Amino acid sequence: MPHRKHIHVIGLDEFHLAELQTVRNADEYVFHPLVDYDHIVLPPAYDIPALLAEAREDLDNAPAVDAIIGHWDFPTTSLLPILRREYGLPSASLESVLYCEHKYWTRLAAAEAIPECTPAFQGIDAYHDAPAEALELAYPFWLKPAVAFSSYLGFRIDDEAKFRSAMATIREQIHRFAEPFRHILAAANNHATLPGDGDGATCIAEGLIHGHLCTLEGYVFNGEVVVYAILDSVRGANQVSFLSYQYPSALPEGVQQRMREAADRLLRRIGLDQTPFNIEFFWDEEADRIWLLEINPRISKSHCPIFEIATGASHHEVPIDICLGRRPRFPHAEGRFPTAAKFMPRVYEDAVVTHVPSGRAIRELQERFPELRVTVQVQEGTRLSEMLGQDSYSYELASLFFGGRDAQDLQRKFRTVMDGLNFGFSRPVTTNYASPVGG
Repeated sequence: MPHRKHIHVIGLDEFHLAELQTVRNADEYVFHPLVDYDHIVLPPAYDIPALLAEAREDLDNAPAVDAIIGHWDFPTTSLLPILRREYGLPSASLESVLYCEHKYWTRLAAAEAIPECTPAFQGIDAYHDAPAEALELAYPFWLKPAVAFSSYLGFRIDDEAKFRSAMATIREQIHRFAEPFRHILAAANNHATLPGDGDGATCIAEGLIHGHLCTLEGYVFNGEVVVYAILDSVRGANQVSFLSYQYPSALPEGVQQRMREAADRLLRRIGLDQTPFNIEFFWDEEADRIWLLEINPRISKSHCPIFEIATGASHHEVPIDICLGRRPRFPHAEGRFPTAAKFMPRVYEDAVVTHVPSGRAIRELQERFPELRVTVQVQEGTRLSEMLGQDSYSYELASLFFGGRDAQDLQRKFRTVMDGLNFGFSRPVTTNYASPVGG
């Protein structure tokens, strides 16, 4: 057997190790965890100097460092270019990654490259003494921190009272991302030229955009932008909480092509290269208009099992190939179903979880649906409002992945699986999978 490549994965857990082992030539790789999962995924605080020190110690003591990859949001995405540069590996520049991390900077670049896809927007200092007086954007609009993920601290603002309330909440909690982002900026000082306006404590107010939401999965290799898949992102009635991600997209091919062209122009403007990416766009069908939502300089971890079910391998294959200096050859049609999805069962009111599915209940469902993967995110006794990393309007109970014949078949399977999982709560609650349920 040829020399096995040593692939170091930030925040590696058992779930994603199993996904990594589906890629082509997996037997030629040794996968190593880099930075403890609990230190990088939803910790109480992100200590950037400690995270970098931990990573460097692991890499310095490794038998070899052939690739460093990661699939989590900030700060993983910012740590990657720093570490790859230090260990001589192909990488996107830290400057281009920070343009993606900072949603206000993304909008500045988009306003130049794809103005037709860019809503009205404004940056606002979270610690401004009188933010309402500084506001120039008309109501209604969407407000969120420039650096965050999963709709954290994101609010729809309809009037001044809601704006003041949301800004007060953001001001109390934005330090969770603002402080680590400042540490990343310090690391970037000698390597990047960034906008002088805004930092980790910046918020962005932007005009409301709507329509069919989808994600372009792709990569940039030696300056060439390649989109290899488009998935639909289905949201609930609040237009915030994601209910499912479904592959392939049902959007018209002409719309998909326009999104590919817009992505190419934007990525070239910010200089992103040698990295996977995913970009979210809306298609407003009535106006036939495309709107940019955001860019992430990574694969979507939520799509990994979807690709394995539908194409035969996780798209972890893409960052591995790029970091090894190879052009990716993804996807390949060896899946078990023509369509696949991730479903996110959600609860819309606070309650205490009184029952979670047993291992036996999950195994029985997997006997019926062999491709089914279930990750439960709550325990008995969990108070939903105390969960970390949730959006402002709902609580995610689990992640479910499975395949089907078509979108209707996927919906039928979702209802069946949730009946079998049988979550219980201390009071009747509204969910996206059943009539109000409770204790």
